[in-house]
Amino acid sequence: MTKVEPLTPYQATDAIPSIPRAGNEPVFHAPWEAHAFAMALALNARGVFAWSEWAETLGDEIRKAQAAGDPDSGDTYYRHWLATLERIVAEKGIATREALAQHRAAWERAADRTPHGTPIELSTEDFHG
Repeated sequence: MTKVEPLTPYQATDAIPSIPRAGNEPVFHAPWEAHAFAMALALNARGVFAWSEWAETLGDEIRKAQAAGDPDSGDTYYRHWLATLERIVAEKGIATREALAQHRAAWERAADRTPHGTPIELSTEDFHG
């Protein structure tokens, strides 16, 4: 693990200038975006990565998405954040890419069967779809 000083959300928004914000506050358009942001802060606090490593990996994920046709209109920013989170977690050996894909598929199955406005709950069956 990398020895780093954990950052507060305010420090993180300063360290990663591309974070969508209103004033000095990060802006999230959906709860999952805030959750992804919080997971990155938690992993940084545990020393999994330094913000310089995060920024470099995020930049790489954004460039890859742009090369694949992402219009870079700002509304996909946290998709890149999530891709960065998954990549770092896999590269650091915290979870395999296969496990991440399995959980993503289970989440999609659970979301498909959940009525709008109802909390999504994963079940064992979601992992055997």
